[in-house]
Amino acid sequence: MIKIKASKETIDKLRIIADYQFRPGVGKVLFRDDSYLIVSKTTGRIRAVEDSEGVVATIRASDHRIIPTCIGGERIRRFLKYPLLRVVVINEFSREIGEGGNVFSKHVIDIDEDLYPWDEVLVVNERDELLAVGRLILSPHEILYYLRGVAVLTREGCWKSIEKVEM
Repeated sequence: MIKIKASKETIDKLRIIADYQFRPGVGKVLFRDDSYLIVSKTTGRIRAVEDSEGVVATIRASDHRIIPTCIGGERIRRFLKYPLLRVVVINEFSREIGEGGNVFSKHVIDIDEDLYPWDEVLVVNERDELLAVGRLILSPHEILYYLRGVAVLTREGCWKSIEKVEM
């Protein structure tokens, strides 16, 4: 992998994709002007976007969808009003999910009704603290209806970032 400074045109394209994939305005918050691209040596494709805070998002090669990390997820959470792009879980399961555990339907108490299966989502607790980022498996209606099964496959737990805030 090669790390290069992102051009203005590339950042603008990434912002357009983020606005389409998540919500309008998210691209500006997610990708800063001082971003770097992590590019594959063999294919030349963008694999990740990084800035001074760390890796903000990865780019899935098969369909160019943006996969936010905890850093990017926190930026999105701060920008979007509750409950947009969120799956809200019971506080008592915060630590398990924040350490990377999957979200089961019985843990969910609220969800953005406009989400679709396979969307990238933010998993938060009742206090709207980011616990994890992941991929929605079921539709919002199914998650609230069923009491069994995985609702969100967690990509990355964000518990360490919560502990820093609490200390």
